[in-house]
Amino acid sequence: MFKIIKKQGQSRRGEINTVHGTVQTPAFMNVATCAAIKGALSAYDLKKVKCQIMLSNTYHLHLRPGDENVKALGGLHKFTKWQGPILTDSGGFQVFSLAKLRNISEDGVVFNSHIDGHKIFMTPETSMRIQSNLGSTIAMAFDECVENPSPYDYTKNSAKLTARWLKRCKDEMNRLNSLEDTINKNQLLFGINQGGIYKDLRVDNMKEIAELDLAGYAIGGLAVGEETEVMYDIIETVIPFMPDNKPRYLMGVGTPVNILEAVYRGVDMFDCVMPSRNARHGHLFTWSGIRNIKNAKYELDESPIDESCDCPVCQNYSRAYIRHLMKANEMLGMRFCVMHNLHFYNTLMERIREELDNDNFVRFYERYRGILGNRI
Repeated sequence: MFKIIKKQGQSRRGEINTVHGTVQTPAFMNVATCAAIKGALSAYDLKKVKCQIMLSNTYHLHLRPGDENVKALGGLHKFTKWQGPILTDSGGFQVFSLAKLRNISEDGVVFNSHIDGHKIFMTPETSMRIQSNLGSTIAMAFDECVENPSPYDYTKNSAKLTARWLKRCKDEMNRLNSLEDTINKNQLLFGINQGGIYKDLRVDNMKEIAELDLAGYAIGGLAVGEETEVMYDIIETVIPFMPDNKPRYLMGVGTPVNILEAVYRGVDMFDCVMPSRNARHGHLFTWSGIRNIKNAKYELDESPIDESCDCPVCQNYSRAYIRHLMKANEMLGMRFCVMHNLHFYNTLMERIREELDNDNFVRFYERYRGILGNRI
């Protein structure tokens, strides 16, 4: 499924072959939580912004419109008209971030819906069944995500629980993939490494889950309260224990600089709501840094958002017009900003792949790590 094409230091250039198409890595997954990109972008728009793989969320789609309804409608690919690979998150992070009250046991988690308060019991098997109904290309294992920092003993027990849940996820996926009415009988399972900010727990957990020989492995539970340098340190600690022949996915990360730093350390896949969320507030990523398009200085500026960008927005509209749309709270302004940011992220990944192909990534990394996070 995964082929490494070239390496430069710890950085890897590869490709993931799936039943829904090939993903060139390093890759960014465009986040369509409820099967849509916030900012009014359709599956057809995603093609224009160079999207390779879309990410949707198990928890949210279970609540609305209901995973069984999605299955009845032919699965996420038919439902959304996106024909490329789709990864579905397991719902574990949403239990951590949205549930005000939750009761975690060996069986699973009892919590209340953030929409209407009704009680939900989510188990590893439930998460796998929901993701099977959605028919995604890659399903993520159900895990517990803890806040950083959390007490050592709690984090240790949580990581062990996540590993036990992973084995149940694998067994249930194997069962589901064998059923006659399963939409995607080739659905792939990725396991998630946990252990908080404790290096020994991270390594022990990674060693244990690597033995399950899954399709890919993710580093979870980061960017949830710890310092950035701590996150990089954990990545460097875990990477040597991740299978070399499987994709490595850093969940929920992050800024363009975070991505550069993680690719430099050996990560292959990323997702984050940041490009679309920030765009809806007028914060735009460019090759010169971060631009706040709402600033008064752009009121009469006829330049594009980024003069070196070839996205549909930069090729046709001015900073002045986009600023006007955002100040007037016009939906078109948010749509334009989201299109630009996602195009930038996907172009960043494209450039990273090109530099790896040409053995120039380290030079590219050293040049842009000090630029892309600056505020213009």
